[in-house]
Amino acid sequence: MTALPRPQVWGETYYYNWNITETSYTRLCSTKKILTVNGKFPGPALHVHRGDIVFINVVNHGSYNITLHWHGVKQPRNPWSDGPEYITQCPIQVGSSFTYEINFTTEEGTIWWHAHSDWSRATVHGPIFVYPKHGTSYPFSKPYSEVPIILGSWYKGDVMEIIEEALLNGGEPNVSDAHTINGQPGDLYPCSKAGTFRMPVEKDKTHLLRIINAGMNEEMFFAIANHSLTVVGSDGSYLKPTTTNYIMITPGQTMDCLFKADQRPSHYYMASRAYSDGTGVAFDNTTTTAIVQYSGPYTPPSSPFFPTLPYYNDTDAATNYTKSLRSLATKDHPINVPKSFHTRVYTTISVNTLPCFNNSCDGPNGSRLSSSMNNISFRNPSINILLAYYKKIRGVYNTDFPDEPPYYFNFTADDLPANLSTPLEKAIHCTFMGLAFFGLDGGFGNFNKTTDPKGYNLVDPPQINTVAVPKNGWAAIRFRANNPGVWFMHCHLERHLSWGMETVFIVKNGNSLLTSIRQKPRYMPPC
Repeated sequence: MTALPRPQVWGETYYYNWNITETSYTRLCSTKKILTVNGKFPGPALHVHRGDIVFINVVNHGSYNITLHWHGVKQPRNPWSDGPEYITQCPIQVGSSFTYEINFTTEEGTIWWHAHSDWSRATVHGPIFVYPKHGTSYPFSKPYSEVPIILGSWYKGDVMEIIEEALLNGGEPNVSDAHTINGQPGDLYPCSKAGTFRMPVEKDKTHLLRIINAGMNEEMFFAIANHSLTVVGSDGSYLKPTTTNYIMITPGQTMDCLFKADQRPSHYYMASRAYSDGTGVAFDNTTTTAIVQYSGPYTPPSSPFFPTLPYYNDTDAATNYTKSLRSLATKDHPINVPKSFHTRVYTTISVNTLPCFNNSCDGPNGSRLSSSMNNISFRNPSINILLAYYKKIRGVYNTDFPDEPPYYFNFTADDLPANLSTPLEKAIHCTFMGLAFFGLDGGFGNFNKTTDPKGYNLVDPPQINTVAVPKNGWAAIRFRANNPGVWFMHCHLERHLSWGMETVFIVKNGNSLLTSIRQKPRYMPPC
C-alpha cells in the first residue's frame, strides 16, 4: 500500500493490487475451489477515511470473466469504475486486468465491495470501513473495537454451474447449503465447529459491529444472546441511535451496531437466520452462528447461550424494525430530503413465467421462471450501456421504459390470471435518475398515490442504497439526479436479478464540467 501526500481536507490516495484466483476451501465436510481475491474468503477489507481515493488494479487469474462493484460508493462523475457487468463496463476477461478508481466523498460508516457478474459475488466480496474524515470523529463515543460481521451463503456445488443449470432448465436455482458469518457456517452445521468465528470481547467495553448481508437470496434476522444492539448507521450513513434485541438486514444492506459487553463473562452465540414470507418459495432455513467470547478467568458453558430470533415469517418483526430507522439529521451530519419531485416513476416488480415448448421447463406447470419491472425483463447487451451512451452507439438499448405499469390490476393479489404473468423480453434503459436515495415509507397492499404520500417521512428518512420491498406491498424512495452517468437499479436477490428484475437509469450530462461525466479512461476491458 502506498500513500501519496495530499491536503488533509481531501484525504489520502492509496494503491492496491488484487488478484482474482481459484482457491481451495473446505466447508460442510467437503472441499472445492472458489473464486477469491488474494486467496481470501471473505475478501480483503478496505480501510479508508471519508475523502480518500483508492486505486485497485484487479488481475483476473480465474476461470470466469468478472467485474467488481463498490456498493454504496456514489462515484461522482465517475461511472466508469462503478463495475456492474455490461452496464458500466465489460467484464475483466481471464488473464486480463483493469484498474478501478474509487472516490469516497460523502459516505461514512460501513459499505462493501463485491463481484458483479453472474453469481461470483457468493465468494468474491469484502467490507469497506469508511472512517470519519481526518480531524473529525464519530457522532458517538469511540468504540473499543470494530469488527466486520459478514453474513454470506455457502453452496456445496459450484455456484456458477448452479445458476447456469437453473437458467438452462427454467426452474429455481438450488438454495444454499448454509448461511455463514465471516465465511464460517458455525457449529450447528456438520464439520464446522473448529472453524466457527469467535469474537473476543472485554467486559464492559463497547464494540462496533459492521454488519453486511452478502448473502445471495435471503433477508436475515440477526441477534446476540442476552445483549442488545444499538443501531447507529446503515449503508454508509448515520442513523439516530435505536436500541433493539435483533435486526433485519436485506442482501446488499449494511448495519452499524454498537453492543456493550455488559453480561456475565461467558460464551454467547450471535446467530442469524432467514426472514422469508413467500408462499411455496424455497429458502435456506438453517441457522448460522458465531461466538462472542469474554476474556478473563471463568468456566465456559457446555454450549453458548442462544439468542431469541424472530420466526422465519414474522413480518411484523421485520416491518417494525425497518420502520424504526431514522437518519441522524444533525448539524454535523445533515440530510437534504427533496420536498418535491420532477419525475414520478411507478414501477411494479414481480416474478413471472414464460411459456416453454411442450411445457418442458422446470418452472410452474412446465414454464420458465422470469422476473420483471413494469412487465419488462432486462437482458444484458453485447457492449456496456455506459459506453453506448457516451459514444452515442445506436441499437444497444431502448429508451421506452414506462413510467407506470402497462396494465392496472390488483398488483398484490396472490393469484393472477395467466395473461398477466408473462413479461415482455427486451433490453431497456430509463432516463430518469439514479443515486443513493431516501426511503420515505412503505406499506402493504396496492400503493395509493393520493393517500399514501401523506404518510411520507420528509424530515429524517434513512439515506440508504438498498430498500426492502415487502411481499404484496410497496416502498417509496426519492432522490436527486445530480450525478451524471449510467446507474444500475436492480434486485439484490440474485435469482431475481438473473431472471431480469433490473433496469438502468441514465442521468444526462449538465452544461458544466462539474456536472458532466469524466472522460473515459484510456483503457477499459473490451467486450
